[in-house]
Order: sequence, then C-alpha cells, then structure tokens
Amino acid sequence: MRHLKHRHKLGVKTAHRGALLANLTASLILHKRIQTTLAKAKALRPFAEQVITLAKKAHAAEDPARKLHYRRLAVSKVRDQEAVALLFSERVEEFLNRPGGYTRIYKLVPRQGDAANVAIIELIDADDEGYTKPKKTRKRSRRSSKKAEASAEESTKEEAPAAESAEAPATEATAEESAEATSEESGSEKK
Repeated sequence: MRHLKHRHKLGVKTAHRGALLANLTASLILHKRIQTTLAKAKALRPFAEQVITLAKKAHAAEDPARKLHYRRLAVSKVRDQEAVALLFSERVEEFLNRPGGYTRIYKLVPRQGDAANVAIIELIDADDEGYTKPKKTRKRSRRSSKKAEASAEESTKEEAPAAESAEAPATEATAEESAEATSEESGSEKK
C-alpha cells in the first residue's frame, strides 16, 4: 500500500528532483525571491525551510562540532557552498525569532506561452508582520433575515397590545367622563 507516500514528484526522476530543489533553494537563499511554477514553489517550500532550520540549529549550538555538523548537512542538501555560507552567516539572523514559516508564496497570472501557473516564492523578512486578513462580516441568508424580521414584528405586536391596554383605561375613563358630561348637559337642559 502507498500510504504516507505523498511527494511533489514534479514529473521528473528522483535525482533530477533532488538537483532541481537544491538549485532552487540556492537561488532562493542568494536572491531572497524567485519566480517559478506553482508546483515547484510548493515543492520547494518544505525543502528550503528544512535547510533554514538547520542554520538556526547551528546558530543556537555552542559546540563547534555541532555547528560544523549542521553546516555539512545543509551543504549535502543544497550543494552550493556560497549559498550555505550566506545563509549561515547573514540570513539566519532574520529567522531567529520566527518558529517556522520562513517562506511565502504569491500566485501570479498564468504564463502566456504554456498557461502554466506561475508563483513567486520569497524569504520572509524579520520585521515582516505579514498580510492580515480583514474580518469578514457575516451575511445573513434570506431565511435568517426573514426570521429576524418576523421575530421583530412579533415583539412589536406584543408591545403594541400592552401599550393599547395601558391606553385603554385612559380611553375608558375619558369615555365615562364624556358620558357623565353629556348626561349633565342633557340634565341641565331638561330643567
């Protein structure tokens, strides 16, 4: 069974894929931002983040043998001495306070020649807070808005009879007073 065998194959052999990811990682470290296909960017992200984690471990290690060990592991993955030296000396300081998520992928419009999905993958700066999504306001469905209107109408109907009952004694009192007043007037006229 092929359980837990998911990999980004990229349509190439294993050795080709390893060389491709190593070269993309070296370019990403050197230039901080590269443009490639979306599939390659998605495959590159975990590979590059593993190398950056090795650099962070080397920076935190106190034993020089440990630092050398992590550097050699990174060189075996990236296969570019210059990129690894830059990562371990300068770029690692940008990621010390970040627990993960060192890269960001932006999707671009499809490429004109073959309509391939293109993306930009970049290293995130230390002071970058990222894009904050605006809070969404919930849209009420028709049914829920109708229910809200119906409940509002019911509450106003309940308040209306209560208001009428409060006004009703006053109306009755005025009716009695008017009846007395008319009877007095009619009685005074009869005299």
